[in-house]
Amino acid sequence: MPILNRFLNSELGRRWKAGEELLPSSVWTLSTYQQGALTMELPELIQLVKLVWKSKHNLQGPKKRGIFENEDALSNYQGDARVREQARVLSERRGSFPFIDFRLLNTTANSGEIGTKKKLKRLLSFQRYFHASRLLRGIVPQTSLHLLDEDYLGQAGHMLSKVGTWNFDIFLFDRLTNGNSLVTLLCHLFNGHGLIHHFQLDMVKLHRFLVMVQEDYHSQNPYHNAVHAADVTQAMQCYLKEPRLARYLTPLDIFLGLLAATAHDVDHPGVNQPFLVKTKHHLASLYQNVSVLENHHWRSTVGMLRESGLLSHLPVEMTQEIEQQLGSLILATDISRQNEFLSSFKTHLDNDDLSLEDAEHRHFMLQIALKCADISNPCRVWEMSKQWSERVCEEFYRQGDLETKFELEISPLCNQHMDTVPAIQIGFMTYLVEPLFDEWRRFTDNTPLTEAMMSHLRKNKARWRALHHNQHHRGDDGSGQRSEVVESAP
Repeated sequence: MPILNRFLNSELGRRWKAGEELLPSSVWTLSTYQQGALTMELPELIQLVKLVWKSKHNLQGPKKRGIFENEDALSNYQGDARVREQARVLSERRGSFPFIDFRLLNTTANSGEIGTKKKLKRLLSFQRYFHASRLLRGIVPQTSLHLLDEDYLGQAGHMLSKVGTWNFDIFLFDRLTNGNSLVTLLCHLFNGHGLIHHFQLDMVKLHRFLVMVQEDYHSQNPYHNAVHAADVTQAMQCYLKEPRLARYLTPLDIFLGLLAATAHDVDHPGVNQPFLVKTKHHLASLYQNVSVLENHHWRSTVGMLRESGLLSHLPVEMTQEIEQQLGSLILATDISRQNEFLSSFKTHLDNDDLSLEDAEHRHFMLQIALKCADISNPCRVWEMSKQWSERVCEEFYRQGDLETKFELEISPLCNQHMDTVPAIQIGFMTYLVEPLFDEWRRFTDNTPLTEAMMSHLRKNKARWRALHHNQHHRGDDGSGQRSEVVESAP
């Protein structure tokens, strides 16, 4: 199979040698990679795609994805989805998200046709994706596969050069990368921080792992999807560059911070923990109603790390430590633990006893940074902040519709006839975002990034207040019901 041999012998499959430069430099010339560069026509690419995807699915095994055909199937579904292995951390089987009847929310009749189109789009987008992966590693393309692809790649590359700036538009970046924003962003950041060389990561395994993570985010979720993960990861990149934190960070700290941001919501079902508890979902039973989603995100990530073999070359003790610390970071994003972390953060700042030379204190600050990144949407420019706000509220409303259908009590903030977007956002900013970011500003000593974030936060809150005021005086929220200020946060 000459095409497969060319693929395996290409630059994608090579390991970085000790002492080899990772970032593109004057040493990385076109002639250096002339022999290993891939140039193939569309039929060859399509055949290559089939081989790669066939190999990938053989490695993954059958995935239990999709919705149950009827409610009776729920009772026959085996609850304990853990994979028992010799390692200390139990991994969760991929794709074990809860029974949710998305047909209630699907307004398109020809869902099968849409699935076919998505598969075709994924196939035809491989040229752009493969071309982009070579571009990110400093390999200049010899021939243009498609003029439009070149134009898109040029814009995506330009955006990546500014990935550490706060006005980074993740929605535009996702379009430019044809829906591969998470994979592309992580490859770039791992490359830029020298993590691939430091941990001697295999590029094929890294790509396989990142594709698994990106695919296990549910694109049908308005908010908790791969674009949200990419947005949180980009915010985490900005926070890791804050001077007070950056000077103490080790490669392992950066690796854990970026990886936790990437996978912190993987396989999120689009409903919250109370929904899982009151529907007696097997994950709620498995984790005894404690940090149910966060535990599942962590264990699913561990499962994908092992399945991809990304860390298989590292000592067992180091791998186990990475898995444990990754869990500690992801579990910190549980919003029910907000006061716990905020109180500890305040105490450290009041006592001025944060010693970032200490690994335990650095880990605590990574937890705080991830929590900030996870709820940083109100600190973005209005155009992006408003879009995220509408998305998260749409996800809340979908849960409310499900609860109404199954005659369950509608959860707080999920009643679209009572809970308006402005009211939800005002409560969210007041009770969750502002208290945490006020302390973050104390920690960073009011850097330019922090000033920009707090400025956006104040302006965005004022705009939501104005919108809420206008709705209140009109006497309805567009559905005939009077709006009320929500005194709780999502």
